[in-house]
Amino acid sequence: MKKLILATAVMAAFAGSYAHAEDIKPDNEVSFNASVVSDYRFRGISQTRVKPAVQGGVDYVNNPTGLYVGAWASNIKWTKDAGGSGQIEVDLYAGKRGQITSEVSYDVGVLTYVYPSNGLATSANTTEVYGQVGYGPAYLKYSHSLTNLFGYADSKNSGYVDLGANIDAGNGFTVNLHAGHQKVKGSDLANYTDWKIGATKDFGVVSGALAVIGTNAREVAYSSPVNGKFLGKTALVLTISKTF
Repeated sequence: MKKLILATAVMAAFAGSYAHAEDIKPDNEVSFNASVVSDYRFRGISQTRVKPAVQGGVDYVNNPTGLYVGAWASNIKWTKDAGGSGQIEVDLYAGKRGQITSEVSYDVGVLTYVYPSNGLATSANTTEVYGQVGYGPAYLKYSHSLTNLFGYADSKNSGYVDLGANIDAGNGFTVNLHAGHQKVKGSDLANYTDWKIGATKDFGVVSGALAVIGTNAREVAYSSPVNGKFLGKTALVLTISKTF
């Protein structure tokens, strides 16, 4: 009996150590992501003329320091609609994230949106710095443009405030809530507020998300000149994604 008890204790201790080891992340991690969306919405505004998009990216993170870099891309239509050309957006970003306390997190960094061969009079290429503070599932983020904002002339120092929460609802479901406000310097007509209410479900093989997204943007500022569709209208958006 004593041998059995000892053997059981040793096995339990080993199993506990093994589980703990599994929880420890490697110093360096690389991940990839791919998704298909029924409409690519950025800050509530359709980037694809209310049509689907295929997207993908890669991320690297150094877990001991929280430093990360990444790249992401999607097809778009808005640069062509604005009188330019190009049908691709490439995002390049780097930053640092971590914990201030067990409940409070932070994320700071810089992000450049690149629109190859966009051909607009004021280049669509935009660089922003951002800072985010999180508390549990909630977060508050501010993004500030260091350049002109997405083709708007003299719009440097525009800002976007993003308030949201991603709440674990159990059984693989996450409730996604968001409200944001875009301030475009020098163009009051382009200022607007956007919002999202949705849910994400992890199916194991893929994740699915369904959200209602809307804005109070002015149609005169955010309608497609090609088909006249209002790009900020309230809509149901479906996303199927995979991280590996």
